[in-house]
Amino acid sequence: MTGARALADIDAILLDIEGTTTPVRFVYEVLFPYARAHLDRHIAEHATSAEYTRIFDLLEREHAADLLATETGAEPVPALIDEPATSRLEGLATYCRWLMDRDRKSPGLKALQGKIWETGYRSGELVGEVFGDVAAAFERWQARRLPIGIFSSGSALAQKLLFRHSSAGDLSRFLHWYFDTEMGAKSDSDSYRRIANSMNKSAERVLFVSDVTRELDAATVAGMQTRLAVRPGNPPSVKHGFAVIHTFEELG
Repeated sequence: MTGARALADIDAILLDIEGTTTPVRFVYEVLFPYARAHLDRHIAEHATSAEYTRIFDLLEREHAADLLATETGAEPVPALIDEPATSRLEGLATYCRWLMDRDRKSPGLKALQGKIWETGYRSGELVGEVFGDVAAAFERWQARRLPIGIFSSGSALAQKLLFRHSSAGDLSRFLHWYFDTEMGAKSDSDSYRRIANSMNKSAERVLFVSDVTRELDAATVAGMQTRLAVRPGNPPSVKHGFAVIHTFEELG
């Protein structure tokens, strides 16, 4: 089902970012390297900020959980040293790089990356890349009074920044919701139930678009309608039974 019929029984649209609105390449070749390159300096510059204290405390709690996991045979994690303060900050940076190397969906890391990217977007060093059909689709959906939400493992701040400073201009004006992993894992069906409740929509009347089949599986269990985004640069999908789109034009 494509075109107007695809949206005939939809009250809201929920979109993934990486591989759906935005090329995978931008995330892995631009955003992640930028965060890594600026990590140590950014942590040092904000060492005493109350806002960053919350992020650092979250990272330390995650680190403690990882240490407990090593007792059951999981991979060892780098140590954190509380004193002196410079050693603590260096340890946090090392732990962040360890998380990055494993592409971990760490809430603490995602929050810190979002703050680093904020600096880059505001300075103009970063511009959020979106596929060429995204802006026009947002315009069409707004005209049809279809509210749009984002669900990404990146922080809500990182999501807002990407669309506010996008290659197609400020697209944040089209977006009603930004959901991150505070709602739960993207592979957990309860996350999508919470999102539908937060939208004040029936899950059956929400369309979720993603390039990851396990996310679509979870959304389907929650009752949402789904489409698999097959975009240039996306890794091949495993065998699946989802309806496929290559551009948002196919949705209407």
